[in-house]
Amino acid sequence: MEIVVLLKQVPATESLIEIAADGVSIKTADIKWVMNPYDEFAVEEALQLREKHGGTVTILSVGAQKTIEAIRTALAMGADKGVLIDDPAAAKCDALGIAQIIAATLKDVPFDVIIAGQRAVDDDNFQVGQAVAEFLKIPHISMVIKEEIVDGKIKCQRTIEGGIIFLEAPLPALFTTQRGLNEPRFASLPGIMKAKKKPLDIKTIADLGLDSADLQPLSRIKALKRPPERKGGRIIAGESAQAKVAELVRALHEEAKVI
Repeated sequence: MEIVVLLKQVPATESLIEIAADGVSIKTADIKWVMNPYDEFAVEEALQLREKHGGTVTILSVGAQKTIEAIRTALAMGADKGVLIDDPAAAKCDALGIAQIIAATLKDVPFDVIIAGQRAVDDDNFQVGQAVAEFLKIPHISMVIKEEIVDGKIKCQRTIEGGIIFLEAPLPALFTTQRGLNEPRFASLPGIMKAKKKPLDIKTIADLGLDSADLQPLSRIKALKRPPERKGGRIIAGESAQAKVAELVRALHEEAKVI
């Protein structure tokens, strides 16, 4: 079975994010970059599928040279090979442009299953995985918490508001991961050493037969602004619990106007 994992490198959640001078991007000099947490679930699930069905796991990412670090982490976990699309034009793409680049790359990469994180924690747009499936004209199931491949079909449980829905689709197919699907393994020291020797192919947009002029974003960031500072808390005073409750209700009704 040929399995492809879509991976993105993102700022670590503990990093201090500051707005850059241009007002539409962030300062990146002091940021720690890591594999997108939801993509960790995707890598783990790919490895478990390979253990059950055999085959290879390919890591595919679009990004700058530093993205190699995240790909090597996935290779150290046990993936077989990596592909990086490193092109300055890709940095200007929106989610649909990135999906188009990935889909073009996969035309030359055999796959039975594509796995992606349900979202990247930096922009939270939930679009790339679904768009890749659409460009490739294959089935897509999102927010998967359990999957099984039987007789050329993938059977999934996915979360919905207030419950779980059971879906199945013929292969090849793409699914995105949700928390609870698995517990990602840590990269071992031998795995880290082996990762340095595993194949990593680096391509440009031109190598894919794409023209950067056809990847113009349909959406753009107009401005980044910090959220307004929260006001300090208020302690409700009163001679008794009843008096405090009465004052709290009055403040919520007359001042905060939430009840």
